[in-house]
Amino acid sequence: MRLHRSRRQTGDPARAARTRRRTGILAAVGALVAAVAIGSTAGAQAATSEGLLCQQDAHQTFSLTARTGYVSTPDGNSIYMWGYGMSSGRFQLPGPVLCVTSGQPVTVILHNELPEATSILFPGQRGVKANGNPAQPQFDGPGVTGSMTSMVQPAAADGGSVTYTFTAGSPGTYLYSSGTDVTKQQQMGLYGALVVRPAGAAGQVNDRADSAFSPQHEYVFLLSEIDPEVHLAVERSQPVDWSAYNARYYLINGRSMPDTLAPNNASWLPSQPYGALVHIKPWDAATNPLPAVIRYLNAGRVSYPFHPHGSDERVVNKDGHALQGTSSTAPQDLSYLKYDIDVMPGQTVDALMDWRDVEHWNATTNPIPTQLPAITDQLLVGADTWFSESPYLGTQGTYPANITVNNECGEYYHVAHSHALQQATNYGAAFGGMMTVFRIDPPAGCPTS
Repeated sequence: MRLHRSRRQTGDPARAARTRRRTGILAAVGALVAAVAIGSTAGAQAATSEGLLCQQDAHQTFSLTARTGYVSTPDGNSIYMWGYGMSSGRFQLPGPVLCVTSGQPVTVILHNELPEATSILFPGQRGVKANGNPAQPQFDGPGVTGSMTSMVQPAAADGGSVTYTFTAGSPGTYLYSSGTDVTKQQQMGLYGALVVRPAGAAGQVNDRADSAFSPQHEYVFLLSEIDPEVHLAVERSQPVDWSAYNARYYLINGRSMPDTLAPNNASWLPSQPYGALVHIKPWDAATNPLPAVIRYLNAGRVSYPFHPHGSDERVVNKDGHALQGTSSTAPQDLSYLKYDIDVMPGQTVDALMDWRDVEHWNATTNPIPTQLPAITDQLLVGADTWFSESPYLGTQGTYPANITVNNECGEYYHVAHSHALQQATNYGAAFGGMMTVFRIDPPAGCPTS
């Protein structure tokens, strides 16, 4: 029996969310501490427990299948979804992250196992063809006299297929999603990320040298939402009352907090392969000179104002285009620091992030020491601590025997979440939803970092 919580159901979702949240956080961090690298589910996909998982192919050819499936939420719900998955694999949410090189041809073959026609739009890509013909809207009458049935040529229901081809555009991040019955099918889960890398400079966001990032610290945050009433209606082949639309779950990479902290390909989330924990070290000119990159995409209906606690991010790209002036000889750098990244529906934003560990006491630059209170005088949550109990990084400290220390070596954890706080809930129960954690290791590093 699958649970679909609707507005008519009773119970205590807040209590269930709290229980699941605590056990989920402990399980996720435990897995990270053990540094278990989970392999890919299908295709040429790098094996890593955290960060970007790329689907890559030497010929930039990908075979996707639109399927039905279920995803789980931290409060115990199971929700019927549609999604793109590798044809050699299985249903997943969101669709695979397709990584390609700018200026090179790309082929995407879509197979459709859904009960209705579906398609893929590739916003930002030019010259897209469907089965060799220009990709264009479809109508149910001659010419443009009928109503539009799809924004692009679709694959027919129950076994149809269509092949899309295009040349990868400017470097950056793009959303791909259904172009057929868009409101319904995108809500059902037909979306994914396309990452276009600069030719000859895969470690840069765009063609500018100042967009370089650490390849070991590359992350995708694909943001979306779910109204379980819509999904229940679709599962039962009933009409959807869009006037009553009410999102109850908010997702990063197809997961809600605390599942966002679980590693990639976590065994208990078989249909939700992508985690969202960001793991970085403080900037250091000699040993850690490059920032992390976070690729934000919005597959939802509203804006998502996302931000981490404790640090700005430098926005360098929007919708696959570098933020720079128009001069052909020396384009002006128009990137900017932002504490709250507002991601509009359908928009993508690429941001660089590093952690400047400048708060340590230093006789020259920071001569005012901070007297830390004794551990017994500090307010702890229950008998657990996730912090070094210091405003500075790199201090482990000594803890009483009754304190459970969940951090390894003095690392710090900062919450990152949507600042529209209803989006940081699971069916109204805080804290959950569109939320994750940024882990910042001390300057000397940790054994598993």
